[in-house]
Amino acid sequence: MRDLLPTLSAWYAAGSPFGLATVVAVDRSAPRDPGAAMAVGPGDEVVGSVSGGCVEGAVFELAREVIASGEARLETFGYSDEDAFAVGLTCGGEITLLVRRVSAAGDPAFAAVAESVAAGRPVTLATVLDGPAPRGATLAVRPDGTPAGSATPGSTASTGPDGAPGSAGPDGTASAPPGPTDPDAGTVGSLGSGGLDAAVTADARGELAQGATGRRHYGPHGERREDAVTVFLHSFAPPPRMLVFGAIDYASAVARIGAFLGYRVTVCDARPAFATPERFPAGVEVVVDWPHHYLSGTTTDERTVICVLTHDPKFDVPLLEEALRRPAAYIGAMGSRRTHDDRLERLRAAGVPEHELSRLRSPVGLDLGARTPEEVAVSVAAEIIALRWGGSGLPLTARGGVIHPR
Repeated sequence: MRDLLPTLSAWYAAGSPFGLATVVAVDRSAPRDPGAAMAVGPGDEVVGSVSGGCVEGAVFELAREVIASGEARLETFGYSDEDAFAVGLTCGGEITLLVRRVSAAGDPAFAAVAESVAAGRPVTLATVLDGPAPRGATLAVRPDGTPAGSATPGSTASTGPDGAPGSAGPDGTASAPPGPTDPDAGTVGSLGSGGLDAAVTADARGELAQGATGRRHYGPHGERREDAVTVFLHSFAPPPRMLVFGAIDYASAVARIGAFLGYRVTVCDARPAFATPERFPAGVEVVVDWPHHYLSGTTTDERTVICVLTHDPKFDVPLLEEALRRPAAYIGAMGSRRTHDDRLERLRAAGVPEHELSRLRSPVGLDLGARTPEEVAVSVAAEIIALRWGGSGLPLTARGGVIHPR
């Protein structure tokens, strides 16, 4: 849903209610993951997708009904062997959607989420799917008690007097706060019960730390070992980073495809003549610095992608020494096999152990026969995606089984 927020925020600000369909559960070979969304707004304008085209027509009509009635709907779509023309997923999977009406008058949590995402701050949107709590009720949660957004009249925060989530009793029930508390405690909106708000707030912050999205189950008042209420926790962590070292033509193409994939891209090179913003796509940060100096002062995490395109030992060796001992999802280095072998020997001589060297993807990219900078960028992106999701890199025609294993 992140990529839809600019459009949805404009509708929200204009006071135009819209129908929002969100994938909340998938089974087998479903084409989209939980959190994928489609919205129907003013003039029946449609943005987003929940299935890649299989059920969008039915969801469009459902969203229009929800806009008119204001009543949230939970619907499951799957493949029907009995009726080839039934509305369903031809891929054989199954998706469950929550379709709800969003408006400035009825959903202050949405504004808090949109504001946080626009500012690059993490936030989780909790939404009731089923149970005695109101279906479609929402709660926006920021980590560590930081503000979730602008204070909204009537909104309450689900925290105790010390700003922490309400305490849990011996039966696992999350106790409600004594009364309305400061919205700066980090929540906006409510799921209909102070105890439920408190339990969900604690869990949402745990999920947000992992960037996780999924369903949780509670009792009517937040009891931990019950399943009367189902809540969907949708985490919006800041975009992962892609660090590209070496401001060459290949770097421009890699930066462009990295931005397309949703990364926050930084290109770094020690040569001012090459590291100029004009040579790179808009929105890409360009830094003039020695690569290893820049990386040593930069925070990385398990989602960070590092692409080393300099293939020059005076840059590569100190940079990779730094990169290989810090968290990262992917560390790739450009160069021929001879360059790679020479690079490995230099790194071993510098004291880099074999278990760290094994993390290095070099020569960079998958074997696509790429020649141009743009083709090489596709090759690099393909390797990053395959590593992220455990893909084989083989043609799908050469593999059996489901396309999207869960």
